[in-house]
Formats: sequence, structure tokens, C-alpha cells
Amino acid sequence: MTQAVSTAPSRNSLAMAALLLGGVAIGGSPIFVRLSEVGPMATAFWRVALALIPLVAWSQLRNGAVVDRRPEGLSDYALLVLPGVFLAVDLGAWHLSLTMTSVANATLLANLAPVFVTLASWVLFRSRVSPLFLAGLVTAVAGVVVLKGGPAALGGGDLAGDSIAIVAAMFYAGYILAIGRLRSRFSTNRIMIWSTASAAVCILPMTLLAEPSLLPPSAFGWAMLLGLALVSHAGGQVAITYALAYLPPAFSSLTLLLQPVVAAMLAWGLLSEPVGLLQAIGGTVVLIGILIARRG
Repeated sequence: MTQAVSTAPSRNSLAMAALLLGGVAIGGSPIFVRLSEVGPMATAFWRVALALIPLVAWSQLRNGAVVDRRPEGLSDYALLVLPGVFLAVDLGAWHLSLTMTSVANATLLANLAPVFVTLASWVLFRSRVSPLFLAGLVTAVAGVVVLKGGPAALGGGDLAGDSIAIVAAMFYAGYILAIGRLRSRFSTNRIMIWSTASAAVCILPMTLLAEPSLLPPSAFGWAMLLGLALVSHAGGQVAITYALAYLPPAFSSLTLLLQPVVAAMLAWGLLSEPVGLLQAIGGTVVLIGILIARRG
């Protein structure tokens, strides 16, 4: 009994560390996307397609080392494919919104997924949502608004583009919830292989229709795609998927709000884009909101 009690906090601590690490890794994705030499949809395709290489390699290396339940029947396979479908629509909608509305609006609205995860967890699964968690969620979202320049900076968007960005947030919320339900039945690696492969299959037709070229013209372009696939997807999404076995989806989704903070810091360090007082205050408020939500 003592051993079981002592391992639970350690697992939760490890899951929390994985969650934060995953949020930071995904937060670097806008830098890779901006430096990519192919279009946004082609970048999204390579993001998931190239990520399959380390995922499948790791699966082969650990074959037989960990007991993992295998899918049984069509329903299990459908559940494993579902997160990839959600992710494909999310990436496609977000990249489309970037061409229709302001970057600030597209980034902020697409990062509202934690709000939809919380609502869906409460409505669909009757998950308890404490007032303190809601206070943290509102604080973190407010911090992202400040980070993006305040309400005045978000007024130059297009209604259709803003709506598509909100659709992206809703589908990413579906991705997080689907992963969270699967983690009680399958291993992280199995979920990631199936969801990543199905996302690649769904994104490829959209890419062929929307993009003039699928292949980057230089080694630098391939390096950016590999970085996006290995760091942001194979690294970040795997870490978050692991954490979802031990932490609630509503709280786990809050790591999305770390993305604009990390992106701003990386843009400052790598691209020499200035970070003003307003951005620093916004990033601090986001972190405070996440800490409040953790207490709740």
C-alpha cells in the first residue's frame, strides 16, 4: 500500500514535467512553419509524415518490452484513427485562417482550444470544473490577448477567417479529448502512430489540391520540416499524450497557451524580433493563469 501511494505523486510529477515540455516543444512550431520553404498545407503534411519515422522506429526497438493492448475489432481501430482526423482538420483550418485573417487573430482564436476542452469535458463527460480552475483558464486566455497586443490589436481580422480559426480550436479540442480517452486503453506509442498516420493520410489530398509544390527546394527547407516533425510533433505531442494518462484533459490543454509565449521568446532569440513590455507582461500572466488552474 505504501509503495502504491508513493508512486502516484511521482507519476503525477513526471506527467506534469512531460506536459510542460510538450507545450514548449509545440510552442516552437510557428518558427519552423515561418522558416519552411513550402506552403502551409505542405508543411502540415510533412509535419506528421516525417514524425512517423521516429515513432515507428521506437515501436520496433521496444517491441515486446512493454505489454500493450492490441486493437480488437473495427471500433478500436476507428477510435485510434479519430484523433488523426481531428488533427488534420485542425491544421488545415488553422493554416487556412492564416491566409484569411490577421496572424494575431488566427493564433489567439486557434489557441482557445482549452476553453472548448473544458466545456466538452463538463457537458459530455460530466467532469467537475472548479471555480479556481476557471479563474486560471480566464487569466491565461487574458494573458494571451495581452501578449498579442491587447484587444485593439485583434480588431483587424476578417470574420470568415476568424470563424475558421475557431473551428481549428474546436477540432484540436476534439483531438485532446480523443487522446485522453484512448490513454486508458492503449500505449502512447500506439496512439501516436495511428493518429499521426491517419492525419497524414487526411492532409495529403488537401495539400495536393492547395499547394503548387510538395517538396522543399533546399537542405535548409528539409531541416525545418524535420525540426517541426521531430521536435514539435514526435516530441511535443508524444509528451502531451503521455501526460494525458495521468492528468485531466482540461488542464492538459492549457499547455496550448504556452505556445504563443514560447514562440515570442524564440522569435526574439532566433529572429531578432523585439519583445516589448506588453509581451513580457502577457507571457507572465499566461504562466500565472496556468499555475492558478493547476491549484484548481
